[in-house]
Amino acid sequence: MPRKKQYQWQAHDDGQEQDFQQPSRSAKKRESHALQALGEELARLGPQEVQSLSLPPELAEALGLYARIRNHEGRRRQMQFIGRLIREMDDVEPL
Repeated sequence: MPRKKQYQWQAHDDGQEQDFQQPSRSAKKRESHALQALGEELARLGPQEVQSLSLPPELAEALGLYARIRNHEGRRRQMQFIGRLIREMDDVEPL
């Protein structure tokens, strides 16, 4: 007897497909890249402009450290860290 095909979604008893609320992996990656780009824009701002924004202390410190780093790989890794801090923020809209 052949195996029953398993699908990513399961049909309800009434024949309707289950509606998933979770975003797709691609959507998560697009959002992550957009927030990374936001971090790059914040890194281009001057120190006075960064202070005028009400950023969390960790993010402001990370941006200050990014400005002091001269090594390419170090800057790349620090930008990844800045992106992570932005993703962890509760409300990104004010930025």
